[in-house]
Amino acid sequence: MMDYVAAIVVALLLLSGALFALVAAIGIVRLPDLYTRMHAASKAGTVGSGLLLFAAGIESGEIAVFARALAGFVFFILTAPLAAHLLARAAHKTGYRLLPPSVRDDLLER
Repeated sequence: MMDYVAAIVVALLLLSGALFALVAAIGIVRLPDLYTRMHAASKAGTVGSGLLLFAAGIESGEIAVFARALAGFVFFILTAPLAAHLLARAAHKTGYRLLPPSVRDDLLER
């Protein structure tokens, strides 16, 4: 019975992780400018990869593998938003402006 529950949990984690990865990929292709694309990639991509790591850790059945998957997810959580912020700030400083539909530019120096 516990194997069945673990298989269901792993399947749900895999499906939801794949869905978040798909949303990130669609966001990269469909969103209009660099800043919104970076937002989609960093947020949805981080959640998707984290869920896939959790699924792999649970499926392995070993505590050491699960601990490594958890450490990988923590690493993603700490580095992906920071990297996206730094890339967006560098793009803004080099002159890459927002598209006209954007309402507000908080980094604009007045």
